[in-house]
Amino acid sequence: MSNKAKYDSIFIEVFGINQMELTDELAYQSVPSWDSVGHMMLVGELEDNFGIMLEMNDIIDFKSYKIGIETMKKYGVEF
Repeated sequence: MSNKAKYDSIFIEVFGINQMELTDELAYQSVPSWDSVGHMMLVGELEDNFGIMLEMNDIIDFKSYKIGIETMKKYGVEF
């Protein structure tokens, strides 16, 4: 599974959304499940699945699907 497919599947699983909802416009609180608890669940799943540890500033700035990809690249995850 590619890193992009893994990233997408984490969003789908954590937020209970479908593939069609994964757009660059998907952002914090744009779906009901992406609240503060959902955000921390997302971070935990990304850290576990990619073997990284996000810094607090990156967790706070991780406000959209698109920004998340750039954040993951910062930690050496290739897309």
